[in-house]
Amino acid sequence: MISHGKDIKVFSGNANLKLAKEICAQMGTKLGEAEVGAFSDGEVFVSLYETVRGSDVFVVQPTCSPVNNNLMELLIIIDALKRASAGRITAVIPYYGYARQDRKAKARDPITAKLVANMITAAGADRVLTMDLHAAQIQGFFDIPVDNLAGNPIFVDYYAKKFGGSCENMVVVSPDVGSVSRARAFAQKLHMQLAIVDKRRQRANQCEVMNVIGDVEGRDCILFDDLVDTGGSLCNAAQALMDNGAHSVHACASHGVLSGPAIDRINASPIQELALLDTIPAIQPELSSKVKYLSVAPMFCEAIERVYQEVSISKLFR
Repeated sequence: MISHGKDIKVFSGNANLKLAKEICAQMGTKLGEAEVGAFSDGEVFVSLYETVRGSDVFVVQPTCSPVNNNLMELLIIIDALKRASAGRITAVIPYYGYARQDRKAKARDPITAKLVANMITAAGADRVLTMDLHAAQIQGFFDIPVDNLAGNPIFVDYYAKKFGGSCENMVVVSPDVGSVSRARAFAQKLHMQLAIVDKRRQRANQCEVMNVIGDVEGRDCILFDDLVDTGGSLCNAAQALMDNGAHSVHACASHGVLSGPAIDRINASPIQELALLDTIPAIQPELSSKVKYLSVAPMFCEAIERVYQEVSISKLFR
């Protein structure tokens, strides 16, 4: 007998309703009846229109742009569920905002990733289900269980089908030193070679590519990263690969933040295709023909069911 909740219920804020509905469709259930909006002064309000007493509740809400609004929606939904006597509350956060502020880079910096973790815990969440945290140590910022899913298997399956036997002649490229471990794991699964782009960041959202470590001449390359924000790092890395004799450049990342000039940069870059997961709502197709989205709904659906059944989710990492 499952003691923590009599049934599964899924609720969502406004951050990524499409993904929440796709997860529910995969599960064969319906999205919980609720209204999440704002008063005239901008304050968030939440109204739950069905009972959650004793239920195992999952709240699907990435903290993407507008980050602060979506974060407040998440916190207030959790608080409403807690006060309505939900059996257990799991915050399903496909994209965890503020994750890049995970350490003190200079004197008197905040560690906002830890602050947000404290807020989610204080609101009443019993556990967190997320994907590809920018820094793995953020799991330790929480005092509640955290399941950090990997988008790696989705990309492995996509590129294995796309390139087939030619994968062994391709090169996976990490756009910076910090992404080497995840790029290496991706390369090993597809039996590809590995290269690294060495860069020096001058200031926030700007970087200068220095050189490419590894042999990319005449090779088809896949740039592999965890997120794309303004696109500067990714596009500079792609240009550096072409300057070093690469035959073609594809790119993939778990989270497509795509802020500021990102779309213009990607359209002007030598990147042939940028594959993103739909942890963040997709851009309009007419903005860029290069951007392709892959669904994370099946993976989150299975993870939610396994969390409910209290069985291992390690299968999802293989």
